[in-house]
Amino acid sequence: MYAIMWVLSSFCFVVEGGHGLNSSLGILWQACPGGARILRVFGDSPCPALPVQIEGFPVVEIGPYCFAQNQRSQPADARFWSVDGRGPAAYPHPIAGDFVQGVTLPAGVRALHNAAFYNCRKLEWLCAGSALESVGSDLFTNCRALDRFILDAAPDAPTGLKKLVAAVSADIGAVFAPGGAVQAKVFYPEYFEFLDENTPAHIFNHSIEGEGYRYRQCFDGSVLRFAEYDAAFPQACVGESEKTLCRIALDRLCIPFALLPEAQGIYSAYLAAHAASAAAPLIARHDTESLQLVLKLADEESHRQIALACSQSGWSEGAALTLGGQRPRRQKTYDFDDL
Repeated sequence: MYAIMWVLSSFCFVVEGGHGLNSSLGILWQACPGGARILRVFGDSPCPALPVQIEGFPVVEIGPYCFAQNQRSQPADARFWSVDGRGPAAYPHPIAGDFVQGVTLPAGVRALHNAAFYNCRKLEWLCAGSALESVGSDLFTNCRALDRFILDAAPDAPTGLKKLVAAVSADIGAVFAPGGAVQAKVFYPEYFEFLDENTPAHIFNHSIEGEGYRYRQCFDGSVLRFAEYDAAFPQACVGESEKTLCRIALDRLCIPFALLPEAQGIYSAYLAAHAASAAAPLIARHDTESLQLVLKLADEESHRQIALACSQSGWSEGAALTLGGQRPRRQKTYDFDDL
C-alpha cells in the first residue's frame, strides 16, 4: 500500500487562531448550549470561512435558513459581531442565496439546523470538521450545483459525512483533507426513492433505484468503512452508468487510502476496459495527474482515442502526454516459413 498526499489549494480552512478567516465578515448570532449559533452572515465573499469563536463563545451551530435568501424574523436575543469590529451598517449585504459558492465551517460545529442552505443554487462545496453530529431537514434543498463535501479530518476518523450524504440524494463527492492535504476521495452516486401504491389494497411499497443508497450505508457509526464501500462496486457495475463507475474507480485509485489489493485490481481492470470514457472528464478539466494514471492502464487503441480527444479539445499538453506515454508496439517476429 502507498499513500498519496495532495495539497488542496482551492479552499481555505479555519484553524485555531483564525488563520484563513475572512477579514471582512459580519455575523448575526445568539448564545446556545455549548457556545454560539450563527444566524446570518454578511460580507462580500461568496466563499466565507466562518470564525472559530465569537466573543469567547465557540461556534457550534449554524441556525435555520442561515444562508437562505429569504429568512424568517430573527430572535430577540440576536447580536451582531464582526471580524474587524465595525457595526452592522458596514455590512449591508448578506452572504445568502445564489451569491453563496462555498462555505468553510469551523471545526467545532456540531449542528446544521433546518434549511440552513435552502435555495443556495450556486453552492458548490461545504467544508466541515469532525464534530458534526446532527443535520436538519431540507438542509440542501435546491442546491443543484453542490458537488462535494470537504472534511477537515482524517479518513478513518469519526465525522458527520454519513449525515451529510444522507441529506443529498444527487451525485455528491467527499474529500478527506485534514489541514488541506487530501488523503482520500470517494463518490456517492445519485439514487431515487419511490412510493408505489397498490391501488386496490391502498398499500404503499417503498422502492429505491440506484446504488447510491447502498454506498451511503457504508459506515460504522460515523466512520467510513472503505472496505465495505469498495465491495459495493461489482453490484454497482450492474446498474450504474459508465461515467459514474469510472469516477468511483478513479477517485479510489488516485488516492488509495485503505484500498485492498483485490479492490485495487477490480478498479484497475474496469478503468483499463473503459479508459477513453474515464479520460473524458479529465481532459475537460485538464487533470494531468489523473490522466497519467488512466494512461498507465490504457491499451494502445485507448491511447489513440484519448490523444484524439485531447487534440479536439485544444489541450496540447494532454495530447503530448498521451502520445509520449504510448505503450511500445510488440515487435513482429518472422521465421523462414514466412518468407
